Amino acid sequence: MKYSREQLMEAVSGQMPEKRWKHTLGVMHTSVELAKRYGVDPDKAELAAILHDVAKYWPVQQMEEVIRSHPECDQELLEHDKQLWHSEVGYCVAARDYGVDDSEIRNAIRWHTSGRVGMSLLDKVVCLADYIEPGRDFPGVEHIRKQAKKSLEQGLVAGFDSTISLLLEKKKVIFPLTVLSRNDLIQQLKQRKTEVHE
Repeated sequence: MKYSREQLMEAVSGQMPEKRWKHTLGVMHTSVELAKRYGVDPDKAELAAILHDVAKYWPVQQMEEVIRSHPECDQELLEHDKQLWHSEVGYCVAARDYGVDDSEIRNAIRWHTSGRVGMSLLDKVVCLADYIEPGRDFPGVEHIRKQAKKSLEQGLVAGFDSTISLLLEKKKVIFPLTVLSRNDLIQQLKQRKTEVHE
């Protein structure tokens, strides 16, 4: 990696307003906490958390250019809500601009908004930390925090349910991968329950 932890934090904090940087600090703290609780590498969790919103405040055109110029990016994402683009852009610029080549870390950045089918433990940690960091204050967040104490999967199902409910209420389009991710987590929980009773 091109940067020390402190250099990276300074560089990333300059990419966003102070309020969003405070959120990032909260996601870093919560990611490390969840990583230690659920047996994930806390250093990788923290690094992914530092970079997870690096492109959140980039101009739309700049984000579009990054996605279009990187064939490994999901080009179909450009047909969906622009709020989702920053995670894909973060995935690309983590390597390009900051020298983070670790695919586990980059994937955790990539999937922190929508999730994916077959999320890794690191994906789950960063995605869930993004929902429950201490600065988050939205209806239902305490329920998500309670579920997060039971398991990463239960916390994420509660988080995705919250997102999907809000989008339904506002009559907005639901990104298909969010639904698929939620359903996959439900299947994982069912499978685990079956294994316990066998």
